[in-house]
Amino acid sequence: MRWTCWSAATLICLSVAVPLPAQKQKPEPLTDAQIEQIAEAGIDPTARVNLYTKFLNEHAEAIKGLSNRKTNSSRGQRLDSELQNLTALMDELGDNLDTYTARHADIRLALKPLAEAVPRWIGIVRALAGEPAFDESRKEAIESGEDLADQAQRLLTEQNDYFKQHPDEKGQERAEPKLSDPQPTQPKPK
Repeated sequence: MRWTCWSAATLICLSVAVPLPAQKQKPEPLTDAQIEQIAEAGIDPTARVNLYTKFLNEHAEAIKGLSNRKTNSSRGQRLDSELQNLTALMDELGDNLDTYTARHADIRLALKPLAEAVPRWIGIVRALAGEPAFDESRKEAIESGEDLADQAQRLLTEQNDYFKQHPDEKGQERAEPKLSDPQPTQPKPK
């Protein structure tokens, strides 16, 4: 009896732990080497944005290369995967941009090439003829790209304005709180 209960409990735990085929796995858009490069960039926002831009360019080029191949199921699956990776990476970069913006990190040098590259990525994705194998991923990639393009352009404008008003903060990785001038202290009454 004990053995049966234990066996049943083990089977239930294993069946819950194994993901169902219908569940979508979150794609990992970066290779181990790319993750290492991002880690090595550390907290340098400009270097990180430049790396993300480089990796997004590589994914966009892979999609462009696949678009000219003969239509078959493996091509459709590969395009679906690449589109999901492109979308995940654009979303991840957008989250990073939000963080850097909140810190008032000066990322203008990285935003300009990013703002120029995103429309090209969207163009590559839009040029794909819709196929059932990757149509949903294609739509998501276009939406994500449009959001990133808007965000990059808006941030570039905001940063140019901010650093015109705060020239002493140009080139910073994060805004440090400013200490106000100390107030003269009054002697305590005895």
